[in-house]
Amino acid sequence: MKITVQSLGLTPHEPLELHIEKKVSKLDTFYDKIQECKVFLKVENNADKINKTSEIILVVPGEDIVVKKTCATFEESLDLCVDTAKKLLIKKKELA
Repeated sequence: MKITVQSLGLTPHEPLELHIEKKVSKLDTFYDKIQECKVFLKVENNADKINKTSEIILVVPGEDIVVKKTCATFEESLDLCVDTAKKLLIKKKELA
């Protein structure tokens, strides 16, 4: 699975990139037909402390899986995205 990370308005630091790689690569164990994973990181332009948005797009046969979460940190929003994507992949595998 090819992993692509794009960030809007920021440069992800090394620990964040490692966190993304570690978390996203585990999704392969739940559904082996993932062709590509696109991760988008964005700081929302609002006054809230909860303004870090992570979006994961999983390119799979059929419809792509898109998950988007906003939290106080990128790590937290990414973890929520991965958890949700994991549930959707398991559901997709059961229906196949």
